[in-house]
Amino acid sequence: SLRTAHPLFLPAFATRRYHSFRKQLRKMIVPKKNRVEVYQYLFKEGVLYAKKDYNAPSHPEMPDVPNLHVIKLMQSFKSRELVTERYAWSHYYWYVTNDGIKYLREYLSLPDEIVPATLKKSTRPLARPTPGDGRREGGRPDRPRFSDREGYRGGEGGGMGRGSAPDKAGAPGEFNPEFRGGLGRGRGGGGY
Repeated sequence: SLRTAHPLFLPAFATRRYHSFRKQLRKMIVPKKNRVEVYQYLFKEGVLYAKKDYNAPSHPEMPDVPNLHVIKLMQSFKSRELVTERYAWSHYYWYVTNDGIKYLREYLSLPDEIVPATLKKSTRPLARPTPGDGRREGGRPDRPRFSDREGYRGGEGGGMGRGSAPDKAGAPGEFNPEFRGGLGRGRGGGGY
């Protein structure tokens, strides 16, 4: 039984067959329905993400597709340079490349007019402030200008603080903080 179980004891033609079988086992078999759904979503949005959770029952954006299928399909795309991958905070992020767009367009039989959402131009007009509406360039409201710091401190002059300060004299005269070395940060090694 040892002769049939280990490839070193098999003839050359059987060794090739053994390695071919092992290679097929490593491949993930993804149903065509799931493959098409993932490809359609990737083409429509231009981006795709997945949490690094191989045991998740479904992907958050595609409830019928297991998360593992999404990750494995995108790993295949990454190896063929059809997507670029980023990984942060236990999430994968994939962005479709131009070659990926061509491949998906051919696989899904889509016309050239349809493009991913990441390549579409924004249809919103840019809002420009009109002169005299109380806004500066960049859309931020005008702020009052002060020549001194007291204008925003909240004293008698109003200001922009959280209220007026009751007494600006400082700490009372009998206040005498005492600092001992010890358990905190910083210099010092004694004081117990």
